[in-house]
Amino acid sequence: MPNNFGVQDPHAVAELAVTAESLGFDSVWVNHHVLNVGYVRDRLDGAPYQDALTMLTWVAARTERVRLGTSVLVLPYLHPIPLAKTLATMDQLSGGRLVLGVGVGSLEEENIALGSDYASRGRYSDESIDVMKLLWTEEEPAYDGEFFSFSGVKASPKPQQKPHIPIVIGGNRPPAIRRVARVGDGWHPMAQSPRSLAKRFDALRGEMDKVGRDVTELEVQLRIDLGLGDEISGDSRHPMQGSPEQVVADIRAYAEVGVTEMIVSLSTNDTDLISSVIERYAAEVIPALR
Repeated sequence: MPNNFGVQDPHAVAELAVTAESLGFDSVWVNHHVLNVGYVRDRLDGAPYQDALTMLTWVAARTERVRLGTSVLVLPYLHPIPLAKTLATMDQLSGGRLVLGVGVGSLEEENIALGSDYASRGRYSDESIDVMKLLWTEEEPAYDGEFFSFSGVKASPKPQQKPHIPIVIGGNRPPAIRRVARVGDGWHPMAQSPRSLAKRFDALRGEMDKVGRDVTELEVQLRIDLGLGDEISGDSRHPMQGSPEQVVADIRAYAEVGVTEMIVSLSTNDTDLISSVIERYAAEVIPALR
């Protein structure tokens, strides 16, 4: 959903989720930044970047079936204790449809503006995941870490999903892959070709072996830009660009590597164009795969 592309009318963004559900898509996803700084400002200047969780809550109320995902929440911008309550409430309201994609972020200017230490963002994110899992699953949660410490508290409501809302880890680099192996219910890589993804899968298998887990436990959700149109010839074609037949072949190649879900996005604020492209995708790509 293009909540990150300066669409002036937030209802037009939400309507795309309703359209996607009606067309047979399995999930809808929102993006997350707080301020228009760095590359976000370069793209949007002062145009709207709608809030991720507010948008997803609105979409939850307007849909019935699709899973609702964050691609991805930047954990160092958020406090995990109120976040855990917000997400548990959303999961209850949506009937257990939430998927929490998380990352550590890479925009130092935004960290500085929000008072978040950029250098420790990985450790902060690890503790945030631990804290949320405790609050979601334990009747008497207690924690004593570098950033958070509490005991003698109750956390309610709990999520509808058990044991907790699934947490998928965004990122392609080694720290993210190690985090997937340690604490992830899934992996959320971005903009990778089948060949480059296969190399990262090898690294992930090695990390999961170290902690006694198997990669087949994971959902693997690749997020990638879609360019559905006419056939593209030559070696310059990027994956997920071109005719429906080319896109279907690309998705099959990703499935062979180990991807379990494709999250496609269009880098535009033209919601009418997005609607027309996903209608064609539903008519010409999804049936060929199912």
